[in-house]
Amino acid sequence: MKMFLGEYNPSVTEGSRVALPKKMRDQIAGDSVVLTRGFEKCVYVYDKADWQEEAQKYIENSKVDERAKIRDLERYVFSSAAETSIDSQGRIVIPANLLEYARINDETSVVGVGNRIELWDKNTWSEYLERISAELS
Repeated sequence: MKMFLGEYNPSVTEGSRVALPKKMRDQIAGDSVVLTRGFEKCVYVYDKADWQEEAQKYIENSKVDERAKIRDLERYVFSSAAETSIDSQGRIVIPANLLEYARINDETSVVGVGNRIELWDKNTWSEYLERISAELS
């Protein structure tokens, strides 16, 4: 089982590329990942096999429960999903629509969240951490 952990702060380089930390890359099977819109203005990054498992969960839930909320969730997640390759330097290209959605500019926070990686704008991540820290304490 994969367990993505930690927080890293790589810069976005030319061509909208961000380097995934080696500790995270070592857990990714193959040379590509799937990126999609997250729920708190971030980008989710899944190993391709994990993405297929997540996608299957959405599909199974939609058969059991045909409510509009499930269909809306599927549209939200799948419409923004994109497969991207990891280059020889461990970088991935973040599609323009996802950069815009997450408001990622030059500095990022790459965060391990168990079965997925999240890409955040560094300032947005800092503000989010402050808010949840205050709520949890």
